[in-house]
Amino acid sequence: MPNPQTGSQAPDFQLQDHSGRTVSLSQFAGKNVVLYFYPKDDTPGCTVEACNFRDEHSALEKAGAVVLGVSPDDAKSHQKFATKFSLPFPLLTDTEHKVAEAYGAWGEKSNYGRKYMGIIRSTFLIDPQGKLKHVWPKVKVAGHVEDVLSVLKGGSAPESEAAPAPAKKVAAKKAAAKSAPEKKPVAKKAPAKKATTRRS
Repeated sequence: MPNPQTGSQAPDFQLQDHSGRTVSLSQFAGKNVVLYFYPKDDTPGCTVEACNFRDEHSALEKAGAVVLGVSPDDAKSHQKFATKFSLPFPLLTDTEHKVAEAYGAWGEKSNYGRKYMGIIRSTFLIDPQGKLKHVWPKVKVAGHVEDVLSVLKGGSAPESEAAPAPAKKVAAKKAAAKSAPEKKPVAKKAPAKKATTRRS
């Protein structure tokens, strides 16, 4: 199922969180909701993403947003994950992946040549009217939470999520480093040759 498009109504849902409470999208009417789908609790990429949302949680709240994480793991798994990493936001249990399907976050994946169905890491920013303000269909974990904050504060996400601002700076430094050594050997070689010819 394709992702719902920006500007369309976000599909409503009711899911249990890791504390056993029922959470629905409609209960957050009037607030921005950052709904992010991730494949599995306590795995490397999902842990980094969750901890990034944790570290920026106060900034996200100040920007008027509620964060909700969703995966097919059960409540017990979510509880362990949330406790282990002190996650301050609800993790919702979508064991039958119905909500993931409604958001287009469930599809075919490939790992070491094996194809299977699973969660496609994606994030949806839902505005106070319940409409999709921004969609990140294939999330790259590095720099993602900063992108979400930028859009929440009225900015726009970078064209390429794979290359957030810090990566561009690194690339610029590498380019400068590459061009610098190229000039040095040329300058050194010329005097060296002259010196040898004079001595002979």
